[in-house]
Amino acid sequence: MRIFAISDVHVDFPVNAKWIDDLSRHDFQEDMLILAGDVSDDLRLVHQCLSSLSKRFRKVFFVPGNHDLWVARFDSALTSLDKFEHVLRVADESGVSTRRHDEPGFSIVPLLSWYDYSFGEPSDALRAAWMDFVACRWPDGMDVREVTTHFLARNSGCVSRGQQRGMVITFSHFLPRGDLLPARMLPNGIDLHPVLGTDRLDAQVRALEASIHVYGHSHVNRDLSIDGVTYINNALGYPRETGFTSKMLRCVYEETGR
Repeated sequence: MRIFAISDVHVDFPVNAKWIDDLSRHDFQEDMLILAGDVSDDLRLVHQCLSSLSKRFRKVFFVPGNHDLWVARFDSALTSLDKFEHVLRVADESGVSTRRHDEPGFSIVPLLSWYDYSFGEPSDALRAAWMDFVACRWPDGMDVREVTTHFLARNSGCVSRGQQRGMVITFSHFLPRGDLLPARMLPNGIDLHPVLGTDRLDAQVRALEASIHVYGHSHVNRDLSIDGVTYINNALGYPRETGFTSKMLRCVYEETGR
């Protein structure tokens, strides 16, 4: 049994949807997949993608990303928290899990999050360019720090080591610490660091004593070991992003001797 990881599949792009459809229906039937967010803001496409993946793997685990919570294109009355609940229902209907999973030898723990500017304050240029500020809508003027607190609090039921003695693999869409970032991320001269994650998330990763943490969002594939945790980003990314996304599944764990 193997556990694979991918993120940021963005099936709004036909070439990415075809990449999902082209995955083998036979090779992964004994395996599991971690999908670390950003499928589509269109719930119909989310359902199609998750249903397709659930037929190819023994078990698929998913956390929503920021694109999945965009609402501006579809329903002016819907908040992004409402959309989050819709996405969870679609995942459940598709046979995909958004919950902690424990088996003898390992646990897989999804961790919800957002960004809270703990990696830096956004510039005026970033506030003007970053689509979340337009496409996401939070209730009662909720700011991003409150959004982050809300999602981190929802993790509290699964953030404990408990009696599990095997390997713990956690995953999130957003980055759990700033030192996972490349030294500079300045597309179009804009620093994206402030909207990539929160360092409060790493406290939950550490509380779970995770050995591996899979993340997405940055579209920069990396594999770094820091203080006993291996952090892995394996984004499919946008079709044009061929220099720093691998366009393949990444095996993060392989069970032997069972």
